[in-house]
Amino acid sequence: MQNYDAIIIGTGQAGPALAHRLAAAGHAVAVVERKFFGGTCVNTGCTPTKTLVASAYVAHMARRAADFGVKIPCEIAVDMKAVKARKDQVSALSRDGVEQSLKNLKGCTVYQGHARFVGPNSVEIEGEVLEAKWIFINVGGRALTPPIPGLADVDYFTNSSIMDVDFLPPHLIILGGSYIGLEFAQSYRRFGSEVSVIELAPHLIAREDEDVSLAVEDILHGEGIKIYVNSRVMGVARQGNGIAVQIVRDGIASRIVGSHLLAAVGRRPNTDDLGLDIAGIAVDDRGFIKVDDELRTNVPGVWALGDCNGRGAFTHTSYNDFEIVAANILDHEHRRVSDRIPAYALYTDPPLGRVGMTETEVRRTGRPAMVGTVEMKRVGRAFEKGETLGFMKMLVDKASKQILGASFLGLSGDEIVHSILGLMYANAPYTVLQKAVHIHPTVSEYIPVMIGNLKDLR
Repeated sequence: MQNYDAIIIGTGQAGPALAHRLAAAGHAVAVVERKFFGGTCVNTGCTPTKTLVASAYVAHMARRAADFGVKIPCEIAVDMKAVKARKDQVSALSRDGVEQSLKNLKGCTVYQGHARFVGPNSVEIEGEVLEAKWIFINVGGRALTPPIPGLADVDYFTNSSIMDVDFLPPHLIILGGSYIGLEFAQSYRRFGSEVSVIELAPHLIAREDEDVSLAVEDILHGEGIKIYVNSRVMGVARQGNGIAVQIVRDGIASRIVGSHLLAAVGRRPNTDDLGLDIAGIAVDDRGFIKVDDELRTNVPGVWALGDCNGRGAFTHTSYNDFEIVAANILDHEHRRVSDRIPAYALYTDPPLGRVGMTETEVRRTGRPAMVGTVEMKRVGRAFEKGETLGFMKMLVDKASKQILGASFLGLSGDEIVHSILGLMYANAPYTVLQKAVHIHPTVSEYIPVMIGNLKDLR
């Protein structure tokens, strides 16, 4: 049996950073990785998908070159093998960087293999048992397989397996109209595929306000993506060389036939083969590890960070999990998950940056509030760049003047949202931002304009 101060299972966004902090503090650390270093983000999530989005954006802008007075004397063609090669190179650099940083870290021992609990404070890897006073679970998640009749009998992609594609699917059908599905939908449409998106909810990205969802749908429709909302998938079957998806929409049955299928209907945690029951670690009915506000499990000395705890499922929340745990253990602070403000982005083009509450959530509280909006076509910077789709919206508490939430669907929306986020963390009133002098020409300069147009939320 090998003894350590800490064992970290998994090398997603939280694990490697925590290993470095613990080792720097003089603790002996064991890090276990069973497959690819870097976790979902580096290998099948943020890094490769945003690299694909970038390639798709270039193809899209090349086709629009004439709008800017630029003549391209040939037809725009996309080399999918080259697109994949670039994506693979970017991911590999990140993955190798994580791996080498851990293997070269003084005070850290790296084990490559599958870890399984054999007791509350011990795990086994390839027949070797490790024991530690602290164990940190950072095993991430994977694509959820929906219980659709016939799905198991056809070949289909997940967000992971589609990373291996180096060809152009003639017609890609996507099950799921949320963040993962829509990013792939727009990218592959811009690469040249016909794309159909099927969503069970009444509108896309169901957690967002309806005006945001409808605006995103209009953008995708404008690029030729077919969208079927309020549609229940009844079955999937092979049809010739393609795949047929049976749906019921508004009580009417129909069939959509495509060449390939992508299932993007959710995620599940990688917790079903860790021996958590042996250690007595509690999980919920979906398999997520139950944690308290400081990410501690019910077993003393065991924490769960990242996607496997169901408290965020974003790269940035996973990294914040590391910051919370490191601050509480090493810096003797008292940081909590409940202190963070929800913030995330949808990386379609234009992107959607989101922070805080939606308008729907604010209405549910019943509090007096105000809302301000600005269409992106009014924003000079967007007009100059020829990217005027979308709008900005901000919600504020009428009494305290504090910002409750914001949606930025438009040019640089994923970056601009941080000006709102910082103010919310400072608990400052929106009037501070209204009085700030912004640079012209930028998108951010219209935030004070939006604040000046605040109206009562009725």
